[in-house]
This record gives sequence, structure tokens and C-alpha cells, in this order.
Amino acid sequence: MSKKTMGIHHITAIVGHPQENVDFYAGILGLRLVKKTVNFDDPGTYHLYFGDQGGKPGTIITFFPWGDANQGKIGDGQVGVTSYVVPKGALEFWEKRLEKFKVPFTKTERFEEQYLKFDDPHGLHVEIVERAEGGMNRWSFGEITPDVAIKGFGGATLLSKQPNKTAELLEKVMGLEKIGKEGDFVRFRSSSDIGNVIDLKLTTIGRGQMGVGTVHHIAWRATDDQDQLEWKKYVESFGYGVTPVQDRNYFNAIYFREHGEILFEIATDPPGFAHDESQETMGEKLLLPEQYEHHREKIEKIVFPFKVKELD
Repeated sequence: MSKKTMGIHHITAIVGHPQENVDFYAGILGLRLVKKTVNFDDPGTYHLYFGDQGGKPGTIITFFPWGDANQGKIGDGQVGVTSYVVPKGALEFWEKRLEKFKVPFTKTERFEEQYLKFDDPHGLHVEIVERAEGGMNRWSFGEITPDVAIKGFGGATLLSKQPNKTAELLEKVMGLEKIGKEGDFVRFRSSSDIGNVIDLKLTTIGRGQMGVGTVHHIAWRATDDQDQLEWKKYVESFGYGVTPVQDRNYFNAIYFREHGEILFEIATDPPGFAHDESQETMGEKLLLPEQYEHHREKIEKIVFPFKVKELD
């Protein structure tokens, strides 16, 4: 048996104050806050989800905002850079937008593609690239309209403690296709039209340290619960220790740490983000899992209040 993931389901990172986080990803980048909930393992902390208009897999970045946490260090064992994809011809708009909000950026080229590289307010490395593939994001916010809006993930750059082992995992276990090598990077591609390009750095840079401004894990797509159980058995057959299935309300999740020390998750596409509130009102109010609902008053006093607002 062999399996192939369609690509990235979501990426989860640790950040600082939630208002700064929301101002950047919604106010500047124009992503939709599709879910406002709490960390199931730490209900005094938000878990915020941003994506396209419907929160489609391959568009979702999620955050644990810990305002008083220590700053982390990006390094081996982490996602080093999160890539966003925009429509062809939109890069000039994003240059001007980053300049407007005084976000420093640099222009780089990799695998014959132009990238805008910059950091979010808490130190996460982000980049924007143009590609024709991938459906349009119909979410409009401020001056950001669908013709220039971020479609979702272009992919990610992985930093591994053992790059050769991680490369083997991506190709032989996760089923990505190796499509090229350029300098210090090897590129892999999945079958999806979004969240589908992974660049792996072939040299180590020193071990990362978890904290504000670092990615906690990267999640790959499973089509449904049965597919996920097949993935669990399949990954275990290569000697990896995989967790039991965890109910995350909007998807089910399993986790394992690969040999390069990056934490991988495999998450189901369903049920999605509109099953406990309407698609039109997603992200407007704090949604709590059933086990924490009776603590709502206490939780609402602990978490920092914030507002999604247009910054234009």
C-alpha cells in the first residue's frame, strides 16, 4: 500500500498579543477570521483560525496567542517560512500594501518564482508568491478584493535536523513528488492546487526553540476519518509513533514527530468550520468546545478582548 496526501491542511504557530495578530493577518493580509475558539489543552488561551472565505483546507493558519510567552527561535525542527499564494499580477499590489503599512520586505527568487519575504509582528517568517493555480478567494476586506486576495498557502519551507531523513519521509511516506533542486533547497509538490509546494532546506542552521514567533506544527490533509485511520497505520508501518485520534471539533487530528524533529499532524478535511455557526457569521463570537462551555464566564474574563477591524 502507498498513500499520497493532497498537501497542507493547516499550519499552527505561537504568537504574542492577539490584537496585534488579528491586525496583521486580517487587517493587513486580508485573511478572514473563520474561528475564534480556545486551545483545547489550555482553555485560557485563544485558538484563532484564519483562512479564505470558507476556511477551506490549504488556506488555514492558526495561532495560539500567548502575550506573556518568551520569544522563540526559528531553526531546525520547525517550519521556517510560511508561503502564501496570490493571483498572477497581484505581487505589485502586495508590494505597495506592505509599504503602506511599513512592513519591511525583500524580493527574492527561488525555482524561477519571485517572492516577497517579510516578518509578522511577532517574528514569524512569511512570503508571498504569484501562481495561476488555485481557486480565487472571494473574501473582500478593506482595499483587498478577490482579484488580489491571498488564495491560501503556496506552501512552506521546512528546516530539518536531518534533511535527508525528512526528504525521504516527504517522498516515500507522505507521497509528495520531488520536482527539483536549487542551491540549498529541494522542492516537493503534492497533488492539490493549493498548499502544495514544500521546499526543504538541505543544510542545518541550528536547533529551533519553541516560543513566540515560531511554528508549532504543520498539518497534512486526510480526506475523511477512514483515510486518517489508514494514514495512522501506514505511518506507523515506517516505525513512527503516532498519537491516537484527537477530536479538534473542526477536524480530527493525529500527530507524529519525524526524524528531523518537525511535528507533523494529519487532519481530516471534514467537518470544517461552519458546523457550529453559519458560514456568514463564522469568527464573530467565541465558540467553546462542549467540555468548556460551563466555564464560559471564567474563560471570557481570562482571554484578551480584541476586534477585527479594517486598517485601510
